[in-house]
Amino acid sequence: MPVSGTGASLLQRLESWVADYRFRPRFTEQGQLVSVGDGIAWISGLPSARMNGLVMFADESRAMVFDLSVDRVGVVLLDDSQELTSGMPVYLTNERLSVPTGNGLIGRVVDPLGRPLDDEGELGDWVLRPIEQKSPPIIHRDFVNNPLYTGIKVIDTLIPIGKGQRQLIIGDEGLGRSSLAIDAVINQRGLKVLCVYVLVGQKRSSVISTINTLRKFEAMEYTTIVVAEASTLPGMQFLAPFSGCTMAESWMHTGHDTLIIYDDLSTHAKIYRELSLLLRRHPGREAYPGDIFSIHAGLLERSTTLSAETGSGSMTALPIVETEQGDIAGYIPTNLISITDGQIYLDLNLFSAGYRPAIDVTRSVSRIGGQAQHSKIKKEAGRMKLDYLQFLELEMFTRFGAKLEASMEHAIRRGRILREILKQEQRNPLSAEFQLAWLIAYNTGLFDKLEHSEVPNVLEYLAGKLNDEPLSLEASRESWLEKVNFWLKNFPRQNMI
Repeated sequence: MPVSGTGASLLQRLESWVADYRFRPRFTEQGQLVSVGDGIAWISGLPSARMNGLVMFADESRAMVFDLSVDRVGVVLLDDSQELTSGMPVYLTNERLSVPTGNGLIGRVVDPLGRPLDDEGELGDWVLRPIEQKSPPIIHRDFVNNPLYTGIKVIDTLIPIGKGQRQLIIGDEGLGRSSLAIDAVINQRGLKVLCVYVLVGQKRSSVISTINTLRKFEAMEYTTIVVAEASTLPGMQFLAPFSGCTMAESWMHTGHDTLIIYDDLSTHAKIYRELSLLLRRHPGREAYPGDIFSIHAGLLERSTTLSAETGSGSMTALPIVETEQGDIAGYIPTNLISITDGQIYLDLNLFSAGYRPAIDVTRSVSRIGGQAQHSKIKKEAGRMKLDYLQFLELEMFTRFGAKLEASMEHAIRRGRILREILKQEQRNPLSAEFQLAWLIAYNTGLFDKLEHSEVPNVLEYLAGKLNDEPLSLEASRESWLEKVNFWLKNFPRQNMI
């Protein structure tokens, strides 16, 4: 069968396959289905089977080899067939699992095998690419040196992300982890970044909500969604992150910048634990199999920035992981924290207090994103995180009614204004130019006389003026300061500054 397509019908491809068919002896290894259930099956009589190889049952449904023992082979089912029965013949295909990749997937919703789930017909241009890939060698990689803007103030200024970086989004359920990721995808509009959003083990209502949101903000024009609902076979849910990674990886190798969201890897780890226990593998900590770390490390290591000699593409990964009661010392969260290049931590107390996004700056870090941050934003935001952390400590003293020096009161007042500035509503991504504008205004004290309630209106006014009179990031600081000062002085409120 062909390994690529251009939107031709299935009948045309079959006709081409028949035309190329030649009669010759063919040898196929045949086994027998021993038992089936819960998304896995045991097979006997396939001595040449290898890990991750494909087998085909007599009813043409497929499965992937997941476990090898002396006398039996454990496989995970890829097709939901009701005709599988004990004793059914099974054939070794000598093929590796592959998925369609290419521009035909842009704007589409597909399952982990690349089959369309939307109502837009067959895929356009595509090429099959094996799911199992090695991560790029070190000599093919480059430094992370270009920023990836999420449009979220607190991230783009204090926890910056670079293209090719792996930044974990971590927090309890319901604190806005997926919302942050969706906002990051929406912000890529017009920035020439292709996105892949992988939904693992989620309810259909959540899947539909995500798709509708991305369509509403016209983000599907550069996005592919890979869906493995909670009701699908466990094997399909396990494969979903690897399928999405393979699709993004193919664009990376053709020189594109890509962003992939894994929503979420804690569910993926539970699926892998379920499959491993069903296949009678030895359980380790918290009953997870011992290789869960290497499974996630192998997946996330494929995200990188390629050197100029290998195409200059990049794949930025935003894996999402869930914590319980804010405990980041859990097994899977600590694994992923050690694999990734930083984390964005969402805090329940901040969320309950009404801060959106509820990002805890004290526990969030970006280890390499600062190297990719634009030099002017980096210079303006240089000491801001440290000053903000000092403000949080100083604010603790005010709870005891201690008398403060004037300098400390000034620092606390500026810190509270900064906290108001960093608040941001969902689905309202902001440009890098706006980030620089408010940073300059804050650092030069133009916001010092504001009341907290005035901050949202002033920021909205500033964003509007910037849209009317755009200014480049490359413009001098004096030009920026002159413009921002002029705009704020003409804010329709007398004696504000």
